[in-house]
Amino acid sequence: MINRLLKNLDASTCNFLAVKTICLELEATGFTPLRQEDAWDILPGGKHYVVRNDSAVFAFVVGSGHPADHGFRIISAHSDSPCFKIKPNAEIYGDGGVVSLNVEKYGGVILYTWFDRPLSISGRVMTAGKNALHPETHLVDLRRPVATIPHLAIHFNRGVNEGNPLSVQKDMKPVMGYYSADEIADFKSKGGLVKVLVAAELGIKPEDILDYELCLYPAEPASLTGADGQYFQSARIDDLSMAFGAIEALTAESSHPCEATRIAAIFDNEETGSGTKQGAHSPVLRNIMERISLRLGGKENVLENFHRAVAHTFMISADDAHAWHPNYNEKYDPTNHPVIGGGPVVKINANCKYMTDAHGAAVFRSLCNEAGVKCQYFVNHADVAGGSTLGNILTSQLDIAGVDMGNAIWAMHSARETAGVSDHLDAVKLFRQFFK
Repeated sequence: MINRLLKNLDASTCNFLAVKTICLELEATGFTPLRQEDAWDILPGGKHYVVRNDSAVFAFVVGSGHPADHGFRIISAHSDSPCFKIKPNAEIYGDGGVVSLNVEKYGGVILYTWFDRPLSISGRVMTAGKNALHPETHLVDLRRPVATIPHLAIHFNRGVNEGNPLSVQKDMKPVMGYYSADEIADFKSKGGLVKVLVAAELGIKPEDILDYELCLYPAEPASLTGADGQYFQSARIDDLSMAFGAIEALTAESSHPCEATRIAAIFDNEETGSGTKQGAHSPVLRNIMERISLRLGGKENVLENFHRAVAHTFMISADDAHAWHPNYNEKYDPTNHPVIGGGPVVKINANCKYMTDAHGAAVFRSLCNEAGVKCQYFVNHADVAGGSTLGNILTSQLDIAGVDMGNAIWAMHSARETAGVSDHLDAVKLFRQFFK
């Protein structure tokens, strides 16, 4: 399972490719796609998935019972991770023919972890389709290092180790290479070096690219580490480890009957507040649940049936947690700091940044007991403000019961994060127990 996770992390170099990788996993286990614009023909036991914006995916197994009586069991996670997005007209031309890129940070990037790494480019490109309202989408991944962000030598900043404020606009421009005047003129005539590289990878003309959403990603592969291989390291562990864990559990349990309808909801744009059509602040999940209820509804009152289904629903909001760091004990709550290898983590906040309450935590602990896995708690240091995640955002759309949880990881939002092998295995056991 861990080798499969590492392979999937390497394949999922951006949100679009994460969803593509998930869809391949789903199709390999008998799930069929549905489109939002089509009428749905679904039956109990049916296995389906819906993709939104190429960057969010919602997979579900229709329960043997009606949702009004048995509700939904939902695990939510997200496909996006902090990175650098490439701006339009990105090329900056400098002395000697050097070409750098104009980028913008996406989410809460730890900037200095991106210096001096081999970087590649992935994302989606749009070309003309059947008409102006339906452009064609091409997913792309260069799969080779094409840029780096070189750090300024210590000789020019002797105080770098005493603190080093960074500007994304000034300090974080990736360098692509040095080119002749003729080469630069050719790039400019074709829309820029980025379009030239991407078009060559796709086998299209640079001039055919109408627009793009491209990001930079660290090119180092995911790997095991630790004296006994007890950790795994990769970019995008937050939150793809939880997304792939949810899909692993859903596909493994999909052939086993269950009265409740089971859903793995992988949203996009959690790192920037979820306020998009494919984010948790949108009605996309609610709409899918309503359509499932409607298709199975018979002649009863459809609206009342849906509200009954919501009342029977429970959600696990799965987004990784902060592991206790042995070098920074003072940053953590003295009695609620989870450790790597200690099992899945319940996330609690008195100011309701998480959806967890006593009921949700009790359900979660019971599931852990049934699955035979350990359980930990994360609560912020009382003098430190905490962030929020999918759970409390989704409750603005659906008044469902649930719990916020995750696995404990180091260096969240770094270019390379670290997590525990045993924790991932335990999370999948827990998710499978929930989906049984």
